Amino acid sequence: MKTVTTQLSTIPQRDESLNLEKTKLLEMYRRMLDIRYFEEKVFELYGQNLVPGTIHLYTGQEAIAVGVCTNLRDDDYITSTHRGHGHCIAKGAQLDRVMAEILGKKTGYCRGKGGSMHIADFSRGMLGATAVVGAGIPIAAGAGLSIRLRGTDQVVACFFGEGASNQGTFHEGINIAAVWNLPVVFVCENNLYAMGTRQTRVMKLANVADRAAAYGIPGVVADGNDVLAVYEKAHEAVARARRGKGPTLIECKTYRHKGHSRFDPATYRPKEEVAEWLQKDPIARFRKKLLENGVLTEDEAEEIRREAVAAVDEAVKFAMESPYPAPEEAFEDVYA
Repeated sequence: MKTVTTQLSTIPQRDESLNLEKTKLLEMYRRMLDIRYFEEKVFELYGQNLVPGTIHLYTGQEAIAVGVCTNLRDDDYITSTHRGHGHCIAKGAQLDRVMAEILGKKTGYCRGKGGSMHIADFSRGMLGATAVVGAGIPIAAGAGLSIRLRGTDQVVACFFGEGASNQGTFHEGINIAAVWNLPVVFVCENNLYAMGTRQTRVMKLANVADRAAAYGIPGVVADGNDVLAVYEKAHEAVARARRGKGPTLIECKTYRHKGHSRFDPATYRPKEEVAEWLQKDPIARFRKKLLENGVLTEDEAEEIRREAVAAVDEAVKFAMESPYPAPEEAFEDVYA
C-alpha cells in the first residue's frame, strides 16, 4: 500500500473548474465511453474465440488518448503501441473498421492483416501501432522530421508505456527530436507495470518525465485518470510544437483495469492497490465532474451511454458480417 501512496503523491493537482465549451466536453466524454465499451466488447468476443492472436486492452486509460487527441487536428499524426485501440478511436477511427481489423476481416483498416496490435489509418494520421516496445518513438521522430522538411505546422503525438522508457529507442528518438526541435509530443502512459514488472524495480526515478532534463526539453507529469488534466498538459505541448519550439515529454500516471494481455490474471498487483486505482476510474470521475458543473444531466448521461453501446454493437455487426480476406490476398500489399 505504501508504494501506491508514493506513486499517487507524484501526481500534480489541477484547478477543478471546467474551462472548455460544453460541446467539446461532451465529445470527450462520449469518446471515452466509445473506447470503454469497445474494449469490453473485444474482451467478450475474444472469449468466444472470434479474435485471432491476443489482445491488450486500454480499459482504464481512456483519459490519456482522449485528452491528447482532442488537441490534434485531422492532419496531425500519432504513433501507437500494442495497447492501441484507444489511440485509434480517440484519433477518429471508425469503430466498425477497427473492430473488423481486430476480427481479421477484409473490411478492416489493414484488410484484416494487421489485427489488434498493428492498426494503421494514414487518412486519419494514424501511422500505425506496433507490438515492438518503444518502436513508435523513432517513427514519431521521423514523422516530425518530415514535417520540418515540408514546412507545415503539423504535430506528432507518440504514445508509449513506461517500460519503453528503458529502451534504447527512447533515448535515441527523443534526443534527436530535441536536437532538431522536432514537433513531437512524447506521451508516456505510466500504468506502473511493464507486463508484470513494477516500475520501481527497474527505475530509480519516481517520474519518467524527469528524464526530459537529459535532453533539454520540458518534462511534465499529469494525472492520467483526469481527462482535463491530460488535455491541459497536451494543449501546452501541442501549441509549443506547432510554434517550432520542439518536443515535450508528458508522463500520464494511470492504471490498466485488466492484466497486461488477455491471459494475464495480474495476480502480481496487490488487491489494495487495484481497489485504490479503480476508485479513480477516469470515466466515472469525468461523469461526476460534468454532472456537478451542470454540463451534463442524468438523462443526457444515460442517452450518451445508450448511443455508445449501440455504436459498438453496430461495429460488431459490421465486422461479423464482413468476409475474411481470400488466401491469395496474402501476396498483396507486400513490398520488397
